[in-house]
Amino acid sequence: MKRFHLLLALVFGAMVLFTSCGDDSNDDTVAPNPTPTPTPTPTPTADDSVVVKTSADSTLAADFSVNNNTFGDPGITVTGSATAVVPTGTVDNVATLTDAFFTAATFQGAVDPASTGTTAWYAENTWSYYAHLIQGVPDKDRGTAGKPTKRISDSLMTTLGNAVTFSKDTVYILDGFVFVSSGVTLTIEAGTVIKGAAGQTTNASALIVARGGTLNANGTSAEPIIMTYEADMLDGTDNTGAADVTGQWGGLIILGNASLNSTPGTTPIEGIPTAETRGIYGGTDDTDNSGTIRYVSIRHGGTDIGAGNEINGFTLGGVGSGTTIEFVEVIANEDDGWEWFGGTANAKWIIAAFCRDDSFDYDEGYRGKNQFCIVHQNPGAGFADRGGEHDGGTDPENAEPFATPTFANVTSIGNPADRALTFRDNAGGTYVNSIFMNYLRGIDIEAFSDGSQSSFVQYQNGNLVIENCLFFNIGGNGTTLTAEDVITSTVIRR
Repeated sequence: MKRFHLLLALVFGAMVLFTSCGDDSNDDTVAPNPTPTPTPTPTPTADDSVVVKTSADSTLAADFSVNNNTFGDPGITVTGSATAVVPTGTVDNVATLTDAFFTAATFQGAVDPASTGTTAWYAENTWSYYAHLIQGVPDKDRGTAGKPTKRISDSLMTTLGNAVTFSKDTVYILDGFVFVSSGVTLTIEAGTVIKGAAGQTTNASALIVARGGTLNANGTSAEPIIMTYEADMLDGTDNTGAADVTGQWGGLIILGNASLNSTPGTTPIEGIPTAETRGIYGGTDDTDNSGTIRYVSIRHGGTDIGAGNEINGFTLGGVGSGTTIEFVEVIANEDDGWEWFGGTANAKWIIAAFCRDDSFDYDEGYRGKNQFCIVHQNPGAGFADRGGEHDGGTDPENAEPFATPTFANVTSIGNPADRALTFRDNAGGTYVNSIFMNYLRGIDIEAFSDGSQSSFVQYQNGNLVIENCLFFNIGGNGTTLTAEDVITSTVIRR
């Protein structure tokens, strides 16, 4: 949903043509068990560059082991196992994290090896839908049968005052865009179910917290808050094909007053018409507080509202570090799982699973901190894109503050046709104590042959760091890998 451009990439020492775009979404029919339509390769234009080999690849490869990155089998069973994504291999090559935000951990990846499939944080009281999908057992009956329903439109929401509560004894149906406007606090009780109405195209069903609004969604492991589509029965009868059910409603969007690196410093969020002023995000308060979001399950969203313009599962635009985000999952979204546009939002214990585009995406100078993160892609052909699509800026690309977020203790399980991470448009960022497995390619870093500002320059300047990470089965090679198989440069002649 950002601009499209072509890069001729040097990967695995060969010249390979691939399409690089801000959002490689697939134009698939939104329906249970859809058949994916391959994305056509655009015809090269006169502006496309010729790849030239520079010292970038050799520099990255030389630094790979210096930064304590290794190859090995983490012993993760991807599907159909009681241990699921709990590692059984050696995953103790860790760097010490000194920032007070991070929890001390003696292991790589998102899940403590001492856990089991029933005691891991995502499976606690089976709050997450992810736990059911990977273990092949139905979700709990969430007790919606017989509960009254209440349709919530934006016009109704504006009549409810500045303190609104959604209670667990009612099922709420979002009818189109529903805003939590500036000065309004929406409290969602633990155990509440919120559904998005189907059939919306230009005005998808979505919950949108505007700048100055507050969302306090305090679920618990025993009573998570569930956001899904209207026809989802939630009665615990079946999980068949559930990972392929995407695009049935919009998603959750939170907009804050934290800073961006784009001009003029405020931006209309994608997926909402630009005429809607409540869709603007960005400002100057990096500690801005949009509320608390804990134990929330966001399922089957990403409605296409026109011209390939889908909504992310969880969108954070200019969200500040005062916001609390913990134990939140995005499952089977048609577009990206999580996308951060600038801001400084932090999060722990988060999941992006079976999403049809990128799992984690950031842009516009995002600088937050995240720990204990699971990326799990649908392995089917055409069912996913990058594990992480990371852009630095849009207008201009080299503006400050630079995009330098930190992701610690990530377990990233890929689609065998996709890339683990792409850094471009001057993006920096840090991945530490993490596991990447089952991708076609590892990490691509954009560079320019004239040495001008790029993600590779951010790497040289210490603003892009891959440290104490474990790589397995990249390109189908199991542990038989070299550094150049895993981390490479994408060089554009200038």
